[in-house]
Amino acid sequence: MSRQIIFYTLLVFFFIVSMFFVHNNYSFYDQPIAKITKTHLVETTETVDPHENVDKLFTQHIEAVIKNGEHRGETISLTNEYSSSGAYDQKFEAGNELFISIDTEESSTLTGTIKDVKRDKYVVFIAWIFIFTLLIVGKKQGLFSIISLAVNAVLLSYALDVYMNTSGVSLLVVCGISAILFTIISLLLVNGFNGKTYAAVISTILGTFISLLIAIIVMWVTAEEGLRYEEMQFLTRPPQTVFIAGVLIGSLGAVMDVAITMSSSVYGLYEENHNISIKALKKSGMDIGKDIMGTMTNILFFAYVSGAITMLILYFKNSSPLTYTLSINLSLELARALAGGIGIVLTIPIGLYTSILFINLRKRTKS
Repeated sequence: MSRQIIFYTLLVFFFIVSMFFVHNNYSFYDQPIAKITKTHLVETTETVDPHENVDKLFTQHIEAVIKNGEHRGETISLTNEYSSSGAYDQKFEAGNELFISIDTEESSTLTGTIKDVKRDKYVVFIAWIFIFTLLIVGKKQGLFSIISLAVNAVLLSYALDVYMNTSGVSLLVVCGISAILFTIISLLLVNGFNGKTYAAVISTILGTFISLLIAIIVMWVTAEEGLRYEEMQFLTRPPQTVFIAGVLIGSLGAVMDVAITMSSSVYGLYEENHNISIKALKKSGMDIGKDIMGTMTNILFFAYVSGAITMLILYFKNSSPLTYTLSINLSLELARALAGGIGIVLTIPIGLYTSILFINLRKRTKS
């Protein structure tokens, strides 16, 4: 109990320190930062495009105090143009902090241009909410989940860095190795070193790579007919390889979830009754798999498609044809969802039989 009190006290201390830091870390930035003290609406105009879409444009005069650099403490005048739709701009209010560039022309009033918004304090606050939620609900496992998430994020960043800076290295190979490491690190950290975890690791790797192989074969057989790579047009890398790597990493999480659910369920049934028959394990395991199959597939579908809603609305508002709008925005998302769905379905029997195999090995060891 005392250890928990010490741990949560330290956690609260780090929360307070980190929040204080991000509210006062202006000197750590090279780019000038200005905190808004006053805003004034100068002009409002209404625009109508050829498709009868109405929008309002606003011009906002801003006074702010520079928080770092050689002009620290000085007042600067800024102009902000924003629209009611807020697609590429936003309205600012007193208290907002902005990254700016300062005009070099000498004048009686310091002026500049708005470059971006300083959002680090909001990001840190949300991150702490996520951490506290995981720890309160998951306790020790929640802590290991945070550690595995951090390790995986660093690992993915390093893997992409290796790919970008090393010639001759395939993105698919880099992501494949990363996926294996993600699976091992995540499952071992959260669930420990036991047969249930080993079964989940094997099931995840097999389910993910078999679904990826099926996706590659389908793309080859159909000559990628219907896949639209326009969203990758600015890449200097082969879009097909990038897409396949995205399918691999994207489906990994859902497949891992199904794998650990299957192994935990089968092991749970065995722990409740060591005399349960293999036939009963198979039947119960498949019933559990069928129950989670639909929900997990829907989760994957909605996760992918939700990212395209903004573009769908934009295309429809500009009177684009239905078939063109769906194909240009959803072809890759639906392909990713289908590939992930195949992985989920395949992982159910793979996870079931792998878990039963480890249970049989455990029985033989005991006997």
